[in-house]
Amino acid sequence: MTTVVLADDEALLRKALAALLPLEGGITVLAEAEDGEQAVAATLRHRPDVLVIDLEMPTVDGLGAVAEIRRARPEQVILMLTRHARPGVLRQALKLGVQGFVSKAAEPAHITAVIQTLHAGKRWIDPDVSALAVVDDCPLTERELDVLRATREGYSVAEIAGRLHLAEGTVRNYLSNAMQKTQTRTRHEAARYAHEHDWL
Repeated sequence: MTTVVLADDEALLRKALAALLPLEGGITVLAEAEDGEQAVAATLRHRPDVLVIDLEMPTVDGLGAVAEIRRARPEQVILMLTRHARPGVLRQALKLGVQGFVSKAAEPAHITAVIQTLHAGKRWIDPDVSALAVVDDCPLTERELDVLRATREGYSVAEIAGRLHLAEGTVRNYLSNAMQKTQTRTRHEAARYAHEHDWL
């Protein structure tokens, strides 16, 4: 039996996976989580063979949760579900040691097979995810994307500086560069622009 924790803020998808994965055989769902914080708590409490986690979630996103889990449990096997695999995100996730990527549109039987593949010590990236990741039209740097992501989450410049361990002046420079590159007037417009172009 392969044990999993499922983390996804879309209740319908999460509940469907929780019901369907065991039917495909060989999988036990130990817990479900609806945001990044719950994902961290459930993973550290239940210590599953594989964590199946959505990339985009409220409070702490998938990457943030994975970074936290990695610090406490570096050996954790992780499968990331994604709709949009931007190159930057894919690179970040690989750097964090995520072993697998599957499109959220995948069949439960496919997700089950990938979970078993990862549990066997192998890696997996869905072809459509890797194809999406190759198309890189984003002019923003990773740090500019970081500050825009935090802007979208409603943090002030001071809070962003604290969260990213940067000086406030540095955060303002990144935001100013991002506004120039997106030809927007405010950091919130820049964040919205980046989100609409699937860069965040």
